[in-house]
Amino acid sequence: MAKRLLRIFGPLILAAILVFAVLASPVTFGFKHISATRERQAAVSLSPNVLRGKHIKEAALSDGYVPFFGSSEWSRIDPMHPSVLAQKYHRDYRPFLLGARGTQSLTQFFVMQNIQGELRNKKAVFFVSPQWFVKGGTRKDAFGFYYSQLQTAEWLTHYRHDAIDQYAAKRLLQMPAAKSDHFIYAALQRVAAGKSLTDDQRFYLQTRKNMLTQEDQFFSGINLPSQNLSRVNRQAKKLPTHYSYSALDRLGGQLGKQATGNNPFQISDQFYNHGLKQEIKTGSLKGFQKNLSYLQSPEYSDFQLCLDQFARLHTDVLFIIPPINQRWQKYTGLSATMLKQFDQKIHYQLQSQGFTNIVDLSDKGNVPYFMTDTIHPGWRGWLAIDKRVDPFLTKKQAQPRYHTSDKFYEKQWQQLEPSQLSQYENNK
Repeated sequence: MAKRLLRIFGPLILAAILVFAVLASPVTFGFKHISATRERQAAVSLSPNVLRGKHIKEAALSDGYVPFFGSSEWSRIDPMHPSVLAQKYHRDYRPFLLGARGTQSLTQFFVMQNIQGELRNKKAVFFVSPQWFVKGGTRKDAFGFYYSQLQTAEWLTHYRHDAIDQYAAKRLLQMPAAKSDHFIYAALQRVAAGKSLTDDQRFYLQTRKNMLTQEDQFFSGINLPSQNLSRVNRQAKKLPTHYSYSALDRLGGQLGKQATGNNPFQISDQFYNHGLKQEIKTGSLKGFQKNLSYLQSPEYSDFQLCLDQFARLHTDVLFIIPPINQRWQKYTGLSATMLKQFDQKIHYQLQSQGFTNIVDLSDKGNVPYFMTDTIHPGWRGWLAIDKRVDPFLTKKQAQPRYHTSDKFYEKQWQQLEPSQLSQYENNK
Protein backbone atom coordinates (compact mmCIF):
# COMPACT_ATOMS: atom_id res chain seq x y z
CA MET A 1 0.00 0.00 0.00
CA ALA A 2 2.83 2.40 0.88
CA LYS A 3 4.47 1.78 -2.49
CA ARG A 4 1.19 2.36 -4.33
CA LEU A 5 0.61 5.63 -2.45
CA LEU A 6 4.17 6.70 -3.22
CA ARG A 7 3.65 6.02 -6.93
CA ILE A 8 0.42 8.04 -6.91
CA PHE A 9 1.44 10.98 -4.76
CA GLY A 10 5.20 10.90 -5.15
CA PRO A 11 5.29 12.92 -8.39
CA LEU A 12 2.91 15.51 -6.91
CA ILE A 13 5.02 15.86 -3.78
CA LEU A 14 8.19 16.13 -5.87
CA ALA A 15 6.60 18.76 -8.11
CA ALA A 16 5.51 20.76 -5.08
CA ILE A 17 9.03 20.60 -3.65
CA LEU A 18 10.51 21.75 -6.97
CA VAL A 19 8.05 24.63 -7.26
CA PHE A 20 8.84 25.72 -3.71
CA ALA A 21 12.57 25.47 -4.41
CA VAL A 22 12.26 27.63 -7.51
CA LEU A 23 10.15 30.25 -5.76
CA ALA A 24 12.31 30.34 -2.65
CA SER A 25 15.57 30.45 -4.57
CA PRO A 26 17.54 33.70 -4.29
CA VAL A 27 18.39 33.33 -7.98
CA THR A 28 16.11 35.22 -10.35
CA PHE A 29 15.63 33.26 -13.53
CA GLY A 30 14.85 36.16 -15.83
CA PHE A 31 11.58 34.77 -17.11
CA LYS A 32 9.37 37.22 -18.87
CA HIS A 33 11.52 39.78 -20.60
CA ILE A 34 9.59 43.05 -20.49
CA SER A 35 9.05 44.36 -24.01
CA ALA A 36 9.03 48.07 -24.87
CA THR A 37 5.29 47.85 -25.58
CA ARG A 38 4.66 46.26 -22.20
CA GLU A 39 6.67 48.99 -20.50
CA ARG A 40 4.63 51.68 -22.26
CA GLN A 41 1.42 49.98 -21.13
CA ALA A 42 2.60 49.62 -17.54
CA ALA A 43 3.88 53.19 -17.32
CA VAL A 44 0.38 54.65 -17.73
CA SER A 45 -1.73 51.70 -16.57
CA LEU A 46 -2.18 52.92 -12.95
CA SER A 47 -2.59 49.21 -12.22
CA PRO A 48 -2.55 48.17 -8.53
CA ASN A 49 -0.57 45.06 -9.50
CA VAL A 50 2.12 47.19 -11.11
CA LEU A 51 2.25 49.44 -8.06
CA ARG A 52 2.55 46.46 -5.70
CA GLY A 53 5.07 44.61 -7.83
CA LYS A 54 8.70 45.07 -8.75
CA HIS A 55 9.69 43.46 -12.04
CA ILE A 56 7.96 45.77 -14.52
CA LYS A 57 8.78 48.95 -12.60
CA GLU A 58 12.41 47.94 -12.25
CA ALA A 59 12.73 47.16 -15.97
CA ALA A 60 11.04 50.36 -17.14
CA LEU A 61 12.93 52.67 -14.78
CA SER A 62 16.18 51.04 -15.90
CA ASP A 63 15.20 51.86 -19.48
CA GLY A 64 14.88 55.60 -18.87
CA TYR A 65 11.38 55.98 -17.48
CA VAL A 66 11.11 58.47 -14.62
CA PRO A 67 8.97 57.77 -11.53
CA PHE A 68 6.07 60.21 -11.12
CA PHE A 69 4.72 59.63 -7.60
CA GLY A 70 1.20 60.80 -6.79
CA SER A 71 -2.39 59.64 -6.67
CA SER A 72 -5.61 60.13 -8.61
CA GLU A 73 -4.46 63.14 -10.64
CA TRP A 74 -2.53 60.87 -13.02
CA SER A 75 -5.81 59.39 -14.28
CA ARG A 76 -6.88 62.76 -15.76
CA ILE A 77 -5.42 62.08 -19.20
CA ASP A 78 -6.02 64.95 -21.62
CA PRO A 79 -3.75 66.25 -24.43
CA MET A 80 -1.51 68.16 -21.98
CA HIS A 81 -1.00 65.27 -19.57
CA PRO A 82 2.73 64.63 -18.84
CA SER A 83 2.63 61.20 -20.50
CA VAL A 84 1.01 62.59 -23.65
CA LEU A 85 3.44 65.50 -24.05
CA ALA A 86 6.46 63.26 -23.43
CA GLN A 87 5.28 60.84 -26.11
CA LYS A 88 4.20 63.41 -28.69
CA TYR A 89 7.36 65.47 -28.52
CA HIS A 90 9.79 62.56 -28.19
CA ARG A 91 11.21 63.62 -24.85
CA ASP A 92 14.32 61.97 -23.48
CA TYR A 93 12.18 60.65 -20.64
CA ARG A 94 8.80 58.96 -20.22
CA PRO A 95 6.78 59.28 -17.00
CA PHE A 96 6.13 56.07 -15.10
CA LEU A 97 2.95 56.91 -13.20
CA LEU A 98 3.06 55.55 -9.64
CA GLY A 99 -0.19 56.11 -7.83
CA ALA A 100 -3.93 56.00 -8.17
CA ARG A 101 -6.97 56.96 -6.15
CA GLY A 102 -6.19 56.43 -2.47
CA THR A 103 -2.40 56.27 -2.66
CA GLN A 104 -0.62 58.59 -0.25
CA SER A 105 2.83 59.01 1.28
CA LEU A 106 2.86 55.79 3.32
CA THR A 107 2.07 53.69 0.25
CA GLN A 108 4.67 55.58 -1.79
CA PHE A 109 7.35 54.97 0.84
CA PHE A 110 6.85 51.22 0.50
CA VAL A 111 6.65 51.47 -3.30
CA MET A 112 10.18 52.89 -3.16
CA GLN A 113 11.56 49.89 -1.29
CA ASN A 114 12.02 47.59 -4.27
CA ILE A 115 13.15 50.22 -6.79
CA GLN A 116 15.92 51.73 -4.71
CA GLY A 117 18.55 50.96 -7.33
CA GLU A 118 16.51 52.88 -9.90
CA LEU A 119 16.09 55.88 -7.56
CA ARG A 120 19.68 56.18 -6.39
CA ASN A 121 21.30 59.33 -7.81
CA LYS A 122 18.39 59.69 -10.25
CA LYS A 123 15.49 62.13 -10.63
CA ALA A 124 11.83 61.84 -9.69
CA VAL A 125 8.63 63.88 -9.64
CA PHE A 126 6.38 63.87 -6.58
CA PHE A 127 2.84 65.26 -6.53
CA VAL A 128 1.83 66.54 -3.07
CA SER A 129 -1.96 66.65 -2.73
CA PRO A 130 -3.31 68.87 0.09
CA GLN A 131 -6.24 66.43 0.40
CA TRP A 132 -3.90 63.80 1.84
CA PHE A 133 -3.36 65.89 4.98
CA VAL A 134 -6.70 65.36 6.66
CA LYS A 135 -7.01 64.70 10.36
CA GLY A 136 -7.00 60.91 10.07
CA GLY A 137 -4.28 60.66 7.44
CA THR A 138 -4.30 57.81 4.95
CA ARG A 139 -7.39 55.64 4.96
CA LYS A 140 -6.70 52.14 6.22
CA ASP A 141 -8.80 50.47 3.55
CA ALA A 142 -7.05 52.41 0.77
CA PHE A 143 -3.64 51.54 2.17
CA GLY A 144 -4.63 47.89 2.44
CA PHE A 145 -5.75 47.81 -1.19
CA TYR A 146 -2.25 48.77 -2.37
CA TYR A 147 -0.31 46.97 0.35
CA SER A 148 2.49 44.71 -0.84
CA GLN A 149 4.09 41.98 1.24
CA LEU A 150 6.93 41.97 -1.29
CA GLN A 151 7.77 45.60 -0.62
CA THR A 152 7.48 45.10 3.14
CA ALA A 153 9.70 42.02 3.12
CA GLU A 154 12.23 43.85 0.95
CA TRP A 155 12.30 46.75 3.39
CA LEU A 156 12.63 44.52 6.46
CA THR A 157 15.60 42.65 4.99
CA HIS A 158 17.64 45.86 4.88
CA TYR A 159 16.05 48.07 7.53
CA ARG A 160 18.21 50.27 9.74
CA HIS A 161 17.97 50.90 13.47
CA ASP A 162 16.87 54.52 13.16
CA ALA A 163 13.85 56.75 13.70
CA ILE A 164 12.83 56.44 10.05
CA ASP A 165 12.29 52.70 9.99
CA GLN A 166 11.00 52.62 13.55
CA TYR A 167 8.29 55.13 12.63
CA ALA A 168 7.48 53.23 9.41
CA ALA A 169 7.03 50.02 11.41
CA LYS A 170 4.77 51.72 13.95
CA ARG A 171 2.61 53.19 11.18
CA LEU A 172 2.37 49.88 9.38
CA LEU A 173 1.31 48.17 12.59
CA GLN A 174 -1.64 50.57 12.73
CA MET A 175 -2.89 49.19 9.43
CA PRO A 176 -4.96 45.96 9.34
CA ALA A 177 -2.99 44.89 6.25
CA ALA A 178 0.08 44.33 8.45
CA LYS A 179 -1.65 41.30 9.99
CA SER A 180 -1.89 39.49 6.65
CA ASP A 181 1.31 37.59 7.52
CA HIS A 182 1.89 36.55 11.13
CA PHE A 183 5.68 36.34 10.81
CA ILE A 184 6.00 39.75 9.13
CA TYR A 185 3.72 41.20 11.81
CA ALA A 186 5.98 39.83 14.55
CA ALA A 187 9.04 41.26 12.79
CA LEU A 188 7.36 44.67 12.56
CA GLN A 189 6.72 44.62 16.29
CA ARG A 190 10.44 44.15 16.94
CA VAL A 191 11.43 46.92 14.54
CA ALA A 192 8.88 49.29 16.10
CA ALA A 193 10.37 48.55 19.52
CA GLY A 194 13.89 49.26 18.28
CA LYS A 195 14.96 45.61 18.52
CA SER A 196 16.94 43.53 16.05
CA LEU A 197 15.25 40.75 14.12
CA THR A 198 15.88 37.19 15.21
CA ASP A 199 17.81 34.82 12.96
CA ASP A 200 14.60 32.88 12.28
CA GLN A 201 12.83 36.07 11.25
CA ARG A 202 15.67 37.07 8.93
CA PHE A 203 15.61 33.64 7.30
CA TYR A 204 11.84 33.75 6.87
CA LEU A 205 11.87 37.26 5.44
CA GLN A 206 14.60 36.44 2.95
CA THR A 207 12.80 33.28 1.86
CA ARG A 208 9.47 35.09 1.65
CA LYS A 209 11.02 37.92 -0.34
CA ASN A 210 12.57 35.44 -2.79
CA MET A 211 9.23 33.65 -3.27
CA LEU A 212 7.31 36.87 -3.83
CA THR A 213 9.97 38.15 -6.24
CA GLN A 214 9.74 34.98 -8.31
CA GLU A 215 5.95 35.14 -8.30
CA ASP A 216 6.14 38.74 -9.46
CA GLN A 217 8.42 37.71 -12.32
CA PHE A 218 6.12 34.87 -13.28
CA PHE A 219 2.95 36.94 -13.31
CA SER A 220 4.16 40.44 -14.23
CA GLY A 221 2.08 41.91 -16.98
CA ILE A 222 -0.70 39.34 -16.98
CA ASN A 223 -3.96 41.11 -17.84
CA LEU A 224 -2.13 44.43 -17.82
CA PRO A 225 -4.67 47.18 -18.66
CA SER A 226 -4.02 48.86 -21.99
CA GLN A 227 -6.87 51.37 -22.16
CA ASN A 228 -4.80 54.22 -20.72
CA LEU A 229 -2.12 53.75 -23.36
CA SER A 230 -4.85 53.93 -26.00
CA ARG A 231 -6.06 57.15 -24.39
CA VAL A 232 -2.55 58.60 -24.46
CA ASN A 233 -2.24 57.73 -28.16
CA ARG A 234 -5.61 59.33 -28.95
CA GLN A 235 -4.86 62.49 -27.02
CA ALA A 236 -1.44 62.87 -28.66
CA LYS A 237 -3.12 63.11 -32.07
CA LYS A 238 -4.84 66.33 -30.96
CA LEU A 239 -1.54 68.14 -30.48
CA PRO A 240 0.34 70.20 -33.08
CA THR A 241 3.40 68.60 -34.67
CA HIS A 242 5.89 71.00 -33.13
CA TYR A 243 6.02 72.09 -29.51
CA SER A 244 5.08 75.70 -28.78
CA TYR A 245 4.05 76.69 -25.27
CA SER A 246 1.89 79.61 -26.42
CA ALA A 247 0.15 77.51 -29.08
CA LEU A 248 -0.46 74.68 -26.63
CA ASP A 249 -1.74 77.09 -24.00
CA ARG A 250 -4.27 78.47 -26.49
CA LEU A 251 -5.26 74.93 -27.43
CA GLY A 252 -5.65 74.05 -23.75
CA GLY A 253 -7.97 76.99 -23.29
CA GLN A 254 -10.03 75.96 -26.31
CA LEU A 255 -10.30 72.34 -25.19
CA GLY A 256 -11.18 73.40 -21.66
CA LYS A 257 -13.90 75.75 -22.90
CA GLN A 258 -15.42 73.00 -25.04
CA ALA A 259 -15.43 70.53 -22.14
CA THR A 260 -16.88 72.77 -19.41
CA GLY A 261 -20.10 74.31 -20.70
CA ASN A 262 -22.81 73.10 -18.33
CA ASN A 263 -21.69 74.01 -14.81
CA PRO A 264 -20.70 77.07 -12.75
CA PHE A 265 -17.35 75.63 -11.59
CA GLN A 266 -15.63 75.56 -14.99
CA ILE A 267 -14.85 71.87 -14.59
CA SER A 268 -15.32 68.95 -16.94
CA ASP A 269 -18.97 68.42 -17.87
CA GLN A 270 -18.42 64.68 -17.71
CA PHE A 271 -17.11 64.87 -14.15
CA TYR A 272 -19.88 67.26 -13.14
CA ASN A 273 -22.65 65.11 -14.61
CA HIS A 274 -21.45 61.90 -12.96
CA GLY A 275 -20.06 63.22 -9.70
CA LEU A 276 -21.74 66.45 -8.64
CA LYS A 277 -24.88 67.40 -10.53
CA GLN A 278 -27.44 65.75 -8.26
CA GLU A 279 -25.75 66.91 -5.06
CA ILE A 280 -25.53 70.48 -6.37
CA LYS A 281 -29.27 70.40 -7.10
CA THR A 282 -30.06 69.42 -3.54
CA GLY A 283 -27.59 71.91 -2.09
CA SER A 284 -26.04 69.22 0.10
CA LEU A 285 -22.47 70.22 -0.80
CA LYS A 286 -22.75 73.95 -0.23
CA GLY A 287 -20.48 74.93 2.66
CA PHE A 288 -19.73 71.31 3.55
CA GLN A 289 -15.95 71.89 3.78
CA LYS A 290 -16.02 74.99 5.95
CA ASN A 291 -14.54 73.13 8.94
CA LEU A 292 -12.08 71.01 6.96
CA SER A 293 -8.40 71.49 7.78
CA TYR A 294 -5.17 70.20 6.28
CA LEU A 295 -2.99 71.56 9.08
CA GLN A 296 -2.94 68.68 11.60
CA SER A 297 -2.37 65.19 10.25
CA PRO A 298 -0.15 62.10 10.61
CA GLU A 299 0.37 62.53 6.86
CA TYR A 300 3.11 65.08 7.61
CA SER A 301 5.21 62.34 9.19
CA ASP A 302 4.26 59.81 6.50
CA PHE A 303 5.45 62.38 3.96
CA GLN A 304 8.70 62.64 5.90
CA LEU A 305 9.28 58.93 5.26
CA CYS A 306 9.39 59.69 1.54
CA LEU A 307 11.71 62.65 2.06
CA ASP A 308 14.10 60.57 4.13
CA GLN A 309 14.06 57.81 1.53
CA PHE A 310 14.90 60.29 -1.22
CA ALA A 311 17.69 61.71 0.94
CA ARG A 312 19.12 58.23 1.61
CA LEU A 313 19.24 57.55 -2.13
CA HIS A 314 20.34 61.06 -3.19
CA THR A 315 17.31 61.30 -5.45
CA ASP A 316 16.77 64.73 -6.97
CA VAL A 317 13.03 65.39 -6.67
CA LEU A 318 10.68 67.98 -8.14
CA PHE A 319 7.67 68.50 -5.87
CA ILE A 320 4.38 69.73 -7.32
CA ILE A 321 1.81 71.44 -5.08
CA PRO A 322 -1.47 71.79 -7.03
CA PRO A 323 -4.20 74.36 -6.53
CA ILE A 324 -7.82 73.74 -5.65
CA ASN A 325 -10.49 74.98 -8.03
CA GLN A 326 -11.28 78.39 -6.53
CA ARG A 327 -14.94 78.40 -7.57
CA TRP A 328 -15.39 75.03 -5.89
CA GLN A 329 -13.42 76.14 -2.84
CA LYS A 330 -15.69 79.14 -2.31
CA TYR A 331 -18.85 77.09 -2.88
CA THR A 332 -17.87 74.44 -0.32
CA GLY A 333 -16.54 76.95 2.20
CA LEU A 334 -13.01 75.55 2.20
CA SER A 335 -10.90 78.15 4.00
CA ALA A 336 -8.51 80.13 1.78
CA THR A 337 -6.54 81.11 4.89
CA MET A 338 -6.14 77.47 5.88
CA LEU A 339 -4.89 76.57 2.39
CA LYS A 340 -2.24 79.29 2.58
CA GLN A 341 -1.18 77.99 5.98
CA PHE A 342 -0.93 74.46 4.60
CA ASP A 343 1.30 75.81 1.84
CA GLN A 344 3.48 77.51 4.42
CA LYS A 345 3.82 74.37 6.54
CA ILE A 346 4.66 72.03 3.65
CA HIS A 347 7.18 74.55 2.29
CA TYR A 348 8.90 74.64 5.66
CA GLN A 349 9.11 70.86 5.83
CA LEU A 350 10.63 70.70 2.34
CA GLN A 351 12.93 73.72 2.28
CA SER A 352 14.32 73.38 5.79
CA GLN A 353 15.68 69.97 4.77
CA GLY A 354 17.15 70.98 1.43
CA PHE A 355 14.28 70.01 -0.89
CA THR A 356 14.16 73.22 -2.90
CA ASN A 357 12.75 72.11 -6.28
CA ILE A 358 9.09 73.03 -5.74
CA VAL A 359 6.44 73.86 -8.30
CA ASP A 360 3.91 75.71 -6.16
CA LEU A 361 0.70 76.24 -8.12
CA SER A 362 -1.48 76.83 -5.09
CA ASP A 363 -2.39 80.36 -6.29
CA LYS A 364 -3.63 79.19 -9.72
CA GLY A 365 -7.04 77.93 -8.67
CA ASN A 366 -8.78 80.85 -10.40
CA VAL A 367 -6.96 80.50 -13.76
CA PRO A 368 -9.48 79.54 -16.47
CA TYR A 369 -9.29 75.90 -17.57
CA PHE A 370 -6.39 75.17 -15.23
CA MET A 371 -8.33 72.44 -13.42
CA THR A 372 -10.20 69.55 -14.97
CA ASP A 373 -12.34 69.08 -11.85
CA THR A 374 -12.46 70.30 -8.27
CA ILE A 375 -8.90 69.35 -7.22
CA HIS A 376 -7.04 67.94 -10.23
CA PRO A 377 -5.05 69.78 -12.91
CA GLY A 378 -6.03 69.56 -16.55
CA TRP A 379 -5.54 71.37 -19.86
CA ARG A 380 -3.64 74.56 -19.01
CA GLY A 381 -2.70 73.24 -15.57
CA TRP A 382 -0.86 70.25 -16.97
CA LEU A 383 0.91 72.53 -19.42
CA ALA A 384 2.08 74.84 -16.61
CA ILE A 385 3.43 71.78 -14.78
CA ASP A 386 5.19 70.58 -17.91
CA LYS A 387 6.93 73.95 -18.21
CA ARG A 388 8.81 73.08 -15.02
CA VAL A 389 9.00 69.30 -15.32
CA ASP A 390 10.62 69.15 -18.76
CA PRO A 391 13.69 71.31 -18.00
CA PHE A 392 14.07 69.67 -14.58
CA LEU A 393 14.30 66.22 -16.16
CA THR A 394 16.23 67.09 -19.32
CA LYS A 395 18.79 69.60 -18.01
CA LYS A 396 21.58 69.13 -15.52
CA GLN A 397 20.57 70.18 -12.01
CA ALA A 398 22.68 71.25 -9.06
CA GLN A 399 23.44 68.40 -6.68
CA PRO A 400 20.88 68.55 -3.86
CA ARG A 401 22.15 68.98 -0.32
CA TYR A 402 19.73 67.25 2.02
CA HIS A 403 19.83 67.49 5.80
CA THR A 404 16.78 65.71 7.13
CA SER A 405 15.58 65.80 10.71
CA ASP A 406 13.80 63.25 12.89
CA LYS A 407 11.72 66.05 14.45
CA PHE A 408 9.23 65.64 11.62
CA TYR A 409 8.19 62.27 13.05
CA GLU A 410 7.03 63.85 16.28
CA LYS A 411 3.40 64.35 17.20
CA GLN A 412 4.22 67.97 17.87
CA TRP A 413 5.03 68.54 14.20
CA GLN A 414 1.96 66.69 12.98
CA GLN A 415 -0.27 68.95 15.08
CA LEU A 416 1.70 72.20 14.76
CA GLU A 417 -0.15 75.33 13.66
CA PRO A 418 1.80 77.16 10.94
CA SER A 419 1.57 80.35 13.00
CA GLN A 420 3.90 78.65 15.49
CA LEU A 421 6.61 77.80 12.94
CA SER A 422 9.10 80.47 13.98
CA GLN A 423 8.79 79.55 17.66
CA TYR A 424 9.02 75.85 16.79
CA GLU A 425 12.23 76.39 14.81
CA ASN A 426 13.85 78.41 17.63
CA ASN A 427 13.00 75.73 20.17
CA LYS A 428 14.62 73.06 17.99
